[in-house]
Amino acid sequence: MSRVYKNMFAQKLILASQSPRRAQLLKLVGFDFDIIPSFVDEDEIQEIDPPHHVKSLSLAKAKSVAVNIDKGIIIGADTIVVLNGEILGKPEDKAEAKKMLRRLAGQTHQVYTGFTLLEKPTNRKISDYEITHVHFRVLSDWEIDRYVATQNPMDKAGAYGIQDQSAVFADRIEGCFYNVVGFPLSKFYTAMMEFVSQRPHTKKLR
Repeated sequence: MSRVYKNMFAQKLILASQSPRRAQLLKLVGFDFDIIPSFVDEDEIQEIDPPHHVKSLSLAKAKSVAVNIDKGIIIGADTIVVLNGEILGKPEDKAEAKKMLRRLAGQTHQVYTGFTLLEKPTNRKISDYEITHVHFRVLSDWEIDRYVATQNPMDKAGAYGIQDQSAVFADRIEGCFYNVVGFPLSKFYTAMMEFVSQRPHTKKLR
C-alpha cells in the first residue's frame, strides 16, 4: 500500500453536507468521515456560469464548516441541473416540480457537481467540478404526477434523483453516473490522492 494511500485514509475527513446520497457514495469507496452539515444560503451565490457556480458554492459550504474545525479535511459539494444554459434549482412546490420535469422531458440536460477539499489548519484547498449529460425520454403527464406524488423531487436540483423512481426517465447518460447522483466519485478520488500527496511534511524540531 502506497504512502499516499495510507495518508489519504488516515486524514480526518468531514463531509459538509447532510445529503444521504453523498454520504453513501463516500462510504462506497471506503472513506471514514464525520458529517457536519453546512447551512449556507445557496441563493447567495449568484454566479450564473455553471462551473463557477458549483465550485463557489462547494467552497462556501466547506468554509462555513471549517471555522469550527482545528484539524482535518473538509469536503464541500454542490450539484445543479442545467437545461439550455439555465440553472434549475430545487422546486419550491409540487407545481414547480412538475413544470421542471415537463421541461426536461425529451431533452438533454447537464448535471454539474462541484467539490472542494479544504484542509485545516493549513487552509490548503482545491476546487473542481464534473459534468454529465443526461437525456430524458418523452414523459407522460401521469408519469410525472406519480413521481411528484412520492415527494422525492422536492429536495433535488432539477426535481429528480437518478437513484430513485426517476431512473426510468433517463434513457441515455454520457459521463459519470455517480455525478448525477450527487458526487463524482472517480474525479474526487483522484483529486484527493493528489491533494494528500502534495501535503507539506512537518519538519522535526531539534
